[in-house]
Amino acid sequence: MATITSLSATQGKPGDSITINGSGMSTTARVNFGSTPVTPTSVTATTAVFTVPNSAPCSGQVSVSVTSTSGITSNSLAFFRTAIPTTTGTSVTCVPAATGGSVTLFGSGFAAGGTITVGSVGTVALAAGGNDTQTTFTAPADATQATCIVPQTITVTTAGGTSTSGTTLVEYTNPPVLAAATATPATGPDGTTVTVSGGSCLDGITSATFTDSAATAFTITPAPLSSSSFTFDVPATAATGAATLTVTTCGGTSGTLAFTVT
Repeated sequence: MATITSLSATQGKPGDSITINGSGMSTTARVNFGSTPVTPTSVTATTAVFTVPNSAPCSGQVSVSVTSTSGITSNSLAFFRTAIPTTTGTSVTCVPAATGGSVTLFGSGFAAGGTITVGSVGTVALAAGGNDTQTTFTAPADATQATCIVPQTITVTTAGGTSTSGTTLVEYTNPPVLAAATATPATGPDGTTVTVSGGSCLDGITSATFTDSAATAFTITPAPLSSSSFTFDVPATAATGAATLTVTTCGGTSGTLAFTVT
């Protein structure tokens, strides 16, 4: 009768080769992977080698034993079949390219530990033993990003394999720029509708601040026209004199654009 003493690995994924160590193994006819019979790829007096099957269960603990040609089944040891991780979405749609940022990733198969790869930017550790369906990590910075927005694919690699690429994205976003922008008109009384053009990386403006000559900061809502232009209305109670405008996106806050309230 065969007796199993150990497995060469106690966890793995479909396709992994596992060696069962023990004694009396030479008459092994099949390996019992839970309720799934598997034909061993090689057998000696002290080992039986098999390949983790694709069949159920998809993940979790299964019992591994061997059955001899005479129908006698050995003792069993536990084996954990690791699931291939999946990603289904993120808590944020973008992060600042210059700094990176916190991202909660949703999916499955995260508890086994491993790594998270953010496109071409970099790879960070996936905390082992955490929540199987979500994990929070810090997306690394990409200070050399040249364009305004670059979508980066998030994939997870564990002992179970690597999640499908392209299903979950986060946009790396550079800050808005008003350095070359112009305001038309450049002067006017409160209530004036102003068109700002010639800026860059203005997609997704989340807020804008108009600061008048009395240092009063007004939160205003610009109306986007394109990735390089928008309109806004000078606040109704803005003090006359030199004023400035800044805009904020996921990528950060712009420099100032001058306007004179008359």
